[in-house]
Amino acid sequence: MKDLTKGRPSVLILTFALPIFLANLLQLTYSLADTRIVGTFLGDNALAAVGATTTLSNLIVQFLMGMCNGFAIISAQCFGAKDMDRLRRSLGNSLVLGLLAAVVLTIGGLVFLQPILRFLNVPENLLNTATQYVSVIIAGLVVTLLYDVLAATLRAIGDTVTPLIVLAVSVVLNIGGDLLLIVVLHMGVLGAAVATVLSQLIAVVVCAVYLWEKYEILRIRVDDLKLQDAGMLRNMLSSGLSMGFMSSLVNIGTLTLQTSINKLGQNIIIAHTAARKISEIFMIMFSVFGQTMATYCGQNLGAGKIERIRRGILLATGYTCIWCTLNIVTAYTIGDWLVWLVTGSENPEVVYNATLYLKVDTLFYYVTAVICIVRNAMQGLGERIVPLISSSLEMIGKIVIAATLVPMFGYLGVIAAEPIVWFIMIIPLLIKILRMPVWKQKNLTVS
Repeated sequence: MKDLTKGRPSVLILTFALPIFLANLLQLTYSLADTRIVGTFLGDNALAAVGATTTLSNLIVQFLMGMCNGFAIISAQCFGAKDMDRLRRSLGNSLVLGLLAAVVLTIGGLVFLQPILRFLNVPENLLNTATQYVSVIIAGLVVTLLYDVLAATLRAIGDTVTPLIVLAVSVVLNIGGDLLLIVVLHMGVLGAAVATVLSQLIAVVVCAVYLWEKYEILRIRVDDLKLQDAGMLRNMLSSGLSMGFMSSLVNIGTLTLQTSINKLGQNIIIAHTAARKISEIFMIMFSVFGQTMATYCGQNLGAGKIERIRRGILLATGYTCIWCTLNIVTAYTIGDWLVWLVTGSENPEVVYNATLYLKVDTLFYYVTAVICIVRNAMQGLGERIVPLISSSLEMIGKIVIAATLVPMFGYLGVIAAEPIVWFIMIIPLLIKILRMPVWKQKNLTVS
């Protein structure tokens, strides 16, 4: 466990963030390996089918992850206040609320899958393959939810190492499962999806056993599963749904944009899939320090240490801006090589469009860095509305661009989409954070 309310903020933030960074990097490594395995052994059609549905699976999975991270903010506040009974109750309530949401999303996703895929304009020749892949991912949402709850709770009490170790095991099993099910057993994209769910299931078992054996304060009882604390339930739903919908709104915009991308042809679908995979690596530090700030601010708010919060936000923003500069250099020097590395494709149209996407969008990453830090910090401080407004602006912006710029300018419209919406969505965040009491109070000395 790591108490983020004591010690130098700069050291605490970096040591807390490092395991999260490595965990996210491992997850992205699997994602890239999965993409490369599918492209190499199953061909461009299979890769395009997976890429055409990635935004759908991301929408659902990111909602659950965001919701669990929101629940964990309440856990972090309980831990910062040293209220272990409420901490344990928050874990029990997270499991119950999360499982209810996962079951509803699983049923709804499977029932309405075909209409959704057609709304996404998935090409007819890719429809069957896409259905096989995404249906298994949706069927495994309960497993995904369980891991997200356990990992988020561990991070809430300052343990970012255990989720990293568990994820490392899961990634190795996942890649091994891909090779076994795709290359040896010839299960196609279905094998890739099955390997993902099975590796997550093993991660859940390992994480649950470790949590039970290591942390007595997290050994929940039957009473902890009961949704009987109205105040906690209200706070958890507010925090969880806010972060869940925040992620969803972002992904709904991306999903809508994908419907336009899917009309631009198979080469553009592959190019955008590659560009987004690489962008996920480039943006990894944004989510890392965002998660760090949510926990850091939550713990320090629970402990009443206001000045530490302000200092932490400034430090995290500075760290991510340094990362942004490194991203720009990478995009302009080895961007085309990264595209080939991810896809295995030497198609000039694929390489050119994916590289162009990277070169343009990385120039505006500084804006995104501030968005991620401030938005997550505000969630940790209990501000739910403005982050949702900001995410809503992103969703609306991408929907408008999908309907206007993409038909007019093709993939250039897609490339311009995110920088445009970033500048729009940062406005309410900056206005609100600068007006919050945390930015003005000086009642405590940084310790």
